[in-house]
Amino acid sequence: MTAHQDLSADAMRARILQHLTYTLGKDRPHASLTDWRMATSYAIRDLLIEPWFAATRRTYEAQGKRVYYLSMEFLIGRIIEDAMVNLGLRATIRDVLKDEGIDLDALIADEPDAALGNGGLGRLAACFLESLSTLACPAYGYGIRYEHGLFRQKFEGGRQVELPEDWLNQPHPWEFERAEARYEIPFAGHVETLDGRPVWHAAETVYARAYDMPVVGWQGKWANTLRLWGAHPTELFDLDRFNAGDHTAAAAPEALARTLSRVLYPDDNTDSGKALRLKQEFFLTSAALQDILRRFLSEYDDFALLPQKVAIQMNDTHPALAGPELIRLLTDVHGLDWTRAKTLAQGCLNYTNHTLLPEALEAWSTWLMGNVLPRHMQIIERLDADHRAATGCEGHLGIVHHDQVHMGTLAFVMASHVNGVSALHTDLMRETVFAGLDAAYPGRILNQTNGVTPRRWLRMANPALSRVLTDTLGTGWENDLSRLADLRAHEDDARVRDAIAAAKRTNKVALSNWAADQLGIAIDPDAMFDVQIKRMHEYKRQLMNLLETIARWQAIRENPDAGWTPRVKIFGGKAAPGYAFAKDVIRLINDVARVINADPVTGHLLKVLYPANYNVSMAERLIPAADLSEQISTAGKEASGTGNMKFTLNGALTIGTLDGANVEIREQVGAENFFLFGMDVAQAQACAATQDHARAAILASQPLQDVLQAIVEGRFSPTDTGRYAHIVDVTWNHDPFLVASDFDSYCAAQAQVDAAYQDPDHWTRLTLRNIAGSGHFSSDRTIQGYMADIWQAHSLL
Repeated sequence: MTAHQDLSADAMRARILQHLTYTLGKDRPHASLTDWRMATSYAIRDLLIEPWFAATRRTYEAQGKRVYYLSMEFLIGRIIEDAMVNLGLRATIRDVLKDEGIDLDALIADEPDAALGNGGLGRLAACFLESLSTLACPAYGYGIRYEHGLFRQKFEGGRQVELPEDWLNQPHPWEFERAEARYEIPFAGHVETLDGRPVWHAAETVYARAYDMPVVGWQGKWANTLRLWGAHPTELFDLDRFNAGDHTAAAAPEALARTLSRVLYPDDNTDSGKALRLKQEFFLTSAALQDILRRFLSEYDDFALLPQKVAIQMNDTHPALAGPELIRLLTDVHGLDWTRAKTLAQGCLNYTNHTLLPEALEAWSTWLMGNVLPRHMQIIERLDADHRAATGCEGHLGIVHHDQVHMGTLAFVMASHVNGVSALHTDLMRETVFAGLDAAYPGRILNQTNGVTPRRWLRMANPALSRVLTDTLGTGWENDLSRLADLRAHEDDARVRDAIAAAKRTNKVALSNWAADQLGIAIDPDAMFDVQIKRMHEYKRQLMNLLETIARWQAIRENPDAGWTPRVKIFGGKAAPGYAFAKDVIRLINDVARVINADPVTGHLLKVLYPANYNVSMAERLIPAADLSEQISTAGKEASGTGNMKFTLNGALTIGTLDGANVEIREQVGAENFFLFGMDVAQAQACAATQDHARAAILASQPLQDVLQAIVEGRFSPTDTGRYAHIVDVTWNHDPFLVASDFDSYCAAQAQVDAAYQDPDHWTRLTLRNIAGSGHFSSDRTIQGYMADIWQAHSLL
C-alpha cells in the first residue's frame, strides 16, 4: 500500500476544491478543464512535499553520498498521471473528477508535455531519476529549464516545419522557484595573473536561478529533486544606454540570459549557434557544480571528503566541462593547488557515453573555447599536457588536437569510470572510438545496460496489460520486474493468452479511434500495427522501412489476392532543423503515405501513418498498441536504445539487427521470438569498406530497383519529379548506412513476420514470451548497477 492509497475520495475532493477556490480563484460552475487540471495538480503536489522533505532530512542525517546527474535533457513528459500512479491515487482521483463531470483522461491530456528533451537521452535521464527515487538513493538531477525546448513539429505539404514549444505559456504547477538559489555564470573576457594566480575578468555574466521539481518514486516513499536552471540577467536594464537612444543595447543583458535557456540544441551550423551551444553547456555545468559545492560545504569543511560524498554523472559529452569547471572552482575560488583539485575532480566525476558516431562526440575549436571560456581553455591545455605526459598518448589521443577540444576525450580523461549503455556498445567503445584511451587507462570502461521505468512505461501507459499481469502474477511486479519471468509458466493457459491478446486489442482500438479523430485516417485494429518511432537519423534507417513499405505496396497492387497480412505502418520522430537529408526523408514518408492511403486497391491491406510532433505522450499511446517494433539501425551504430525495451515490455515483437541492446533483448526473450535480419557489426564494417557495395546490392534486388525507380520517376511527387533524386543517388552510390545491402534480408524477415501474425495464437505466445523476457530492462536494475559499480552509493530506506 502506498502512503496515500488510504486517502478517501472526500479528502481528495476537499484538497482539489481548496486549490480550485483559493489558489486559482475559481468556483465550480465557471472552472475550465485547465482550472480543474491545475487544481488537481496542486493537490497532488501537496502530497509529494512530505516524502520530499523527509527524504532531504534523511539524507542530511545519514551524511552519505549524494548522486548528481547532469544532463542537457530530461524528457519527463506529462507529470500528473505519473504522480497519481506512483502515489496510488489514479482510481480515487478518477472517481472524484467523475462526480464533478470531468473526464480524467481529458484532464490528463490537457497537460502539455514538458519540452525538456529530444529523444532517448532525455527519456533515459527521466527514467533514471524515477528509479533513483524508487530505490531511495539520494540524488539531484540538473538540467536547463528550456522556455521552448526542442521544437513543435508540424507538416506543411509533407515537409517538417519547426515551431516553438509553448509549454511555459501557462503556469507550471509542478515546480518551485528558488529565487534565493542563484549563481553567477561568467563568459568571455580575459585572464590575467595576479600574485601568481590566474584571475578571470568576465565580459558577460548571467544568473542561473533554480527551479525545483520533486520526483517521486514508486509508492511515494521517497522523492528526489530535479533542479532546472533558468537564465536571468545580472543587470536588468541599462537605463543610461536607453536614455541615450541605444534601446537595443540597453536590453542586451536580458536578451543574452533569455537566449541561454530558451531552446534545446540551437542550430550550430553558424558560429553564433556554436557559441550559444557551448554557453548553454557551461551554464548548466557551472550552475550545477557551484550548487554541489555549496551543499557540500554546508556540511563539511574538508575537501578531502568530496569524492566520498559526491558522485557526479556526466550524461553524454554535453556536461564534459564539469572537469575543467570543478578544477577552476577548487583552485581559483577555494584556493586548492592544481594537483589536489584535479585528483578530487576525477574522484567525483563519471561519464556515460551514448554514441560511437564520431560526429556526435562533440569538438569545439580552440578559438571558440578560448573566446567563450578563456580560463577553461587554459585548464584544458594543462589537463592535456598532464594526460600526454602521464600516458604517453600523442596525436589524436590528446584532448586538444587539430586546433579542437575533443569533449569525449576530455570527459574520459577526467572521469573515474566511463560506461557504455549496452554490452555490445561497451565492447565497441573499447575496440573503436576509445581503443587508445582504454589502453592508456585500463579498467576505466565498464558497462551499464540501459533500462526503462516500468511504472510509467507499463503500469501507467498500459493499464490493460498491467491488470493481466497483476491478475496472473500478483502484486509487486512494478518494482521487481524480474517477476515477469514467471509469466512463462502460464504460456499454456489459454485464459492468460486470451487476456494478453484482449489487452493488446483494447490498446489498438484506442489508437484506431485516435487516428480517425486526430488524423482523419481509418485503420483496422485487427491489422498488424508496425511502429518505428525514433529521432530521424540515417543510421536508424527509417528510409529502409519506407522502401520496404513501397515494395510491399507495389507487390500488393500486382497481386492483391495473395493472402497478404494487413499492416498499418506507423512512423514518428523529428529531424534536427539543420539535418537536410533527414527532413527530406520525412517529406518522402508523407508523400508515400498520401499515395498509399488513397489507393483503393491496397487500402484494406496497407496504410501509412505519420502523426506530427512525436513526444512522450504520443509514445505512451503508440507503444502499448504496437504489434511489431522496428529496431533496424545499422549494426554498430546504435549505442543501446530504450524504445526497443519499452516495446518488448508492452508485448510488441521486434524486427531488428544485432545492434545496441537488441542483442541483449534477443538473449532475454529467446532467439526464436525475435525477427533477426541483416549484417552483424563485423560484416557491416567489411561491407562498408567494399567499393560499390550499394550498387551491387541494388543490382541483385529487383524489388529494390523497382522501388528506387518509382521514387526517381516522381511516382510520389508527380508535380516535382526530381524532388527525391538525391535520396536515390545516395542510395545507389554512397549508402553509408547500408540500406541497400540489408534490404533483401529485411524484406525476408518481414515475410516471416507476416506468416507469424496469420496464426493469432502463435503470435500471442510470442508476445507472452517477449513480455516474460523483458524484466531485465528495468531502470531499477540499471541504477542498482550504477550505485554499486560507479557511484558507491546506497539506498537510505
